[in-house]
Amino acid sequence: MAVLGAAPRVSAVPRFVLASASPARLRLLRAAGLTPEVIVSGVDESVAAALAPREACATLARLKASAVAALLRDSGPGTEMLVLGCDSVLEFDGEVHGKPADEAQARQRWRRMRGRSATLHTGHCLLRLAPGEPEVVAEEVGSTLVRFADASDEEIEAYVHTGEPLRVAGSFTIDGLGGWFLDGITGDAGNVVGVSLPVLRRLLHRVGVAIPRLWAASPAPAGESTY
Repeated sequence: MAVLGAAPRVSAVPRFVLASASPARLRLLRAAGLTPEVIVSGVDESVAAALAPREACATLARLKASAVAALLRDSGPGTEMLVLGCDSVLEFDGEVHGKPADEAQARQRWRRMRGRSATLHTGHCLLRLAPGEPEVVAEEVGSTLVRFADASDEEIEAYVHTGEPLRVAGSFTIDGLGGWFLDGITGDAGNVVGVSLPVLRRLLHRVGVAIPRLWAASPAPAGESTY
C-alpha cells in the first residue's frame, strides 16, 4: 500500500542507458555483466571538428549523454538512471581521425599509419539521474597507444573493401578484422573498442554506484565460462 508523502523508491538496479549506436560498445558492456538500453543521441559530431583530440572526444561524449538524459529526465519517475555517452577519435601526426568519409580516405590513412603508432582517445561521460536528487556528472578520457602492422597494399585494399574501416573511428578495429593488422597496444584494449571498463568503474564510483548493483540485472549462468 502506498504511503502518502513518502519519497519515491529508487530501484535496486539502476536503468543503464548507452547513448551510442556502436555495436562494439554494447557487446563489451554486455560481456561485463551490464544490460544496457541503447538510445542514440543524434548529436552532430562535426561540432567538435576544430577541437584538439582529447577535447573533441570529451565534448562529444558529454553532448551525447546530455542529449539522451534530456529525453529520459521526465520518462521514468521513481527510477534511478545512468546514462553513458562515449566518443572515440584517433590522434595521428597531430591530426584527429574520426570515421573516414569514404574508401579512398580509409585507404590513404592506412598507407600512412602502417608500421607506425597512434593514440586512440575515448571520451566517457556518465550521468546519474535519481528521484529527488541533483544530477551527478562524471567524466574522463581514456587513451591507448596503438601500434599498426606494416600491412601490404594488398592487405589494406582487401581490408578497406570489407567496409569495416568506414564504420569506426580511426579506420580500424581491435576486436574485428582490423585486429589482424595491429602489432600491439600500450594501455587498455577496451578503450580501443570504445569503452574502458577501468574508466567506467572510476566514473561509477564517483557518482556513487557500486558495480555489483549493475551485475544484478544480468547474473551469469551457473557453470558458464568464457575460457
